[in-house]
Amino acid sequence: MRIGHDTAGPAPADPPPVTLDPDRTEIQSIERAANVLALLNQDTRSLTAALVAERLGMNRTTARRYLQSLQRAGFLSTSFGPGPLLDQLSALVSVRQQVLTFAPAIMRHLSDATGLTTVLSFLGRSGAVVTLVEEAWEGTIILTVRVGTVLELKAAQTRVLLAFQTDPAAVTRAHATLSPAEAAKEREVLAGVRRHRIAWAALLDREGLASAAVPVFAANEVQAAMALLGTTTMLNADHGGERVEALERAAHTLSSMLAG
Repeated sequence: MRIGHDTAGPAPADPPPVTLDPDRTEIQSIERAANVLALLNQDTRSLTAALVAERLGMNRTTARRYLQSLQRAGFLSTSFGPGPLLDQLSALVSVRQQVLTFAPAIMRHLSDATGLTTVLSFLGRSGAVVTLVEEAWEGTIILTVRVGTVLELKAAQTRVLLAFQTDPAAVTRAHATLSPAEAAKEREVLAGVRRHRIAWAALLDREGLASAAVPVFAANEVQAAMALLGTTTMLNADHGGERVEALERAAHTLSSMLAG
């Protein structure tokens, strides 16, 4: 005989499995790596697992793993101080700071001499990024472009920066949106830019407006593109001689200053 009844009920269901978001995990790893590198300063010239663990609240094994990964990637040296990749990035920042220091006066003089707006751009991920602009002070019509504008692939400044780019991946990435035929045609244009050291393009795809751009070099690599904006009458390959020569001289002067 059985007295009473079973009150336990059915066994509880297993909890659903936890699914990790690989993208979020990767982002967290990058954020942690950045936090580790941020510990370097004038008072902390090298890192240890104990220091990283204490400052960032992680265990020493994890801290040591981050240090070793950053060392293999070149961010840290064998002694876990600043590595060669950080030195490379620091040099790049230093050169760009020099460009931004020296360029405005040279561009102002060029704009005054030609009566045209002068523009200087650095290469972004998808095209030239307008960084400095010196507008012409005279004339009834002033052509200009806003600082921060990302120029199209066929813009003269983008072509100059891609033509002299030492990293083939940068060109491939920039041309990723083009069809194979369009990319091949654009590569031919870039080859011509390398030969003549100047790029021409319609300005903002508008009839009658043009731009010409030339490279600015430092440490044997292109650092920026300097350009003039104008009408096709004032600025073209056949009749823009004096203005184009002034542009080339200005870019050469800036390159010489960057070379020290």
